[in-house]
Amino acid sequence: MTRWVRIGLAALLGASAALAGGCQSISQQEYQAALAENQELRERLATLDQSLDRCESDRTALEAENSQLSSEVQRLDTALRQARASTQPRLDDSGFAGIDGATVTRRGESVVVTVLGDVLFASGKAELRPDSQRTLDRIADVIRQRYPNNRVRIEGYTDTDPIRRSGWQSNEHLSAYRALAVEKHLVSRGLNNDRIYSAAFGPSNPRSTKAQSRRVEIVVLAD
Repeated sequence: MTRWVRIGLAALLGASAALAGGCQSISQQEYQAALAENQELRERLATLDQSLDRCESDRTALEAENSQLSSEVQRLDTALRQARASTQPRLDDSGFAGIDGATVTRRGESVVVTVLGDVLFASGKAELRPDSQRTLDRIADVIRQRYPNNRVRIEGYTDTDPIRRSGWQSNEHLSAYRALAVEKHLVSRGLNNDRIYSAAFGPSNPRSTKAQSRRVEIVVLAD
């Protein structure tokens, strides 16, 4: 729009100049009026040029400020994430030490208690061995006493051998029922049923041996 204004003003200036210099029949009064109009148009054009320069300068300054603010937002987001990570409480896993049949590792801030499937179940079965329940009882006692407000995920895993004779539809089904059996027992020992759930992974995360791959992991989540 400004471009057309400037073109129009330039045309008017040209017309005024032609009127002033090329026509001998106009009166002195008309000539003076044309000169005044010409001067007024020149002043308006100069004012518009100044306004355009200021707008361009303001636009450049605003773009620079916006870039600076975007960088600052990114820096603050990074600092906030780092602050949250550094202040997140680290769960104490010492309570699980010495439980027969269980090993303790960490997954980030969460605590992972692993019990081998051969300790918990007979081959191809999803019913807990009677002698495995004492191991789960001790694990339940630690979780109930130390982590009453944390969520707990029971993860079932199998080896990579395909199902042939046990009657299960797949390794995923077997791992799901085994995880559910452990979940049910832990709930019976006082864990909050609303804060515990199961997940079936089948053979998706094998370990170095088949025996180690067949396992249930009890994950105390760092909420």
